[in-house]
Amino acid sequence: MGMLEGKNILVTGVLTEGSIAFDVARLCQEQGATVVLTGMGKTMKITQSMGRRLPVEAQVVELDVTDQEQIDSLADRVKEIVPHLDGAVHSIGFAPQSVMGGNFMAGAWEDVSVAMHISAYSLKALAASVAPLMVNGGSIVGLTFDGRYAWPVYDWMGVAKAAFEATSRYVARDLGPQGIRCNLVSAGPIKTTAAKHIPGFDQMESKWSERAPLGWDSDAAEPTARAVTALLSDWFPATTGEVVHVDGGVHAMGQ
Repeated sequence: MGMLEGKNILVTGVLTEGSIAFDVARLCQEQGATVVLTGMGKTMKITQSMGRRLPVEAQVVELDVTDQEQIDSLADRVKEIVPHLDGAVHSIGFAPQSVMGGNFMAGAWEDVSVAMHISAYSLKALAASVAPLMVNGGSIVGLTFDGRYAWPVYDWMGVAKAAFEATSRYVARDLGPQGIRCNLVSAGPIKTTAAKHIPGFDQMESKWSERAPLGWDSDAAEPTARAVTALLSDWFPATTGEVVHVDGGVHAMGQ
């Protein structure tokens, strides 16, 4: 039996086989879970295609986290596929390029607000929509990039990640009495689709393996996906509001 045997897991953010979310979905299935994916708009067909590439084809529901009607109806639409949820993975993030790549001081609120809505507030929105389906408690796990620091080129996305991490702690506080945990995994730089849209990403990625005591492979998403899968399981029954670093150890090193 796998660590997720009999569980139902919702996974957002599957766009390519190289994404962290794809590896999470695959590992969840390998560990015995039934996986439901979310997609949105023009990328729905891509997510549906990725769902067919998993060990077991996963069904896809539409979810635009900026569309309140879709947020409000998510639970009902998921219930058409599985009767309840035991876990949900938040792998959603976006910021206009105008607020990254060295443009921090030039960032306009209309663009910053997009980053904050999609990359931070959406965790609360997703948690509120899936909580009614977690009738036996559950686990919400999100993906972050260490929000404690001012990273080169990350700019307002870094601010959004700091807000995302704070949001996770409040979700953990408010949903804990329902037996729902909320934790994050802070990964090192991985060459995902999202990373490729960060201007100057190579500045963050190029020296990482030199600083990491365990080394770092920016092409490998599975180490991060394993941590997410473990946090979705019952092996962390008393852990919530935590940020687990999967970055080769860089977070613990000084300059």
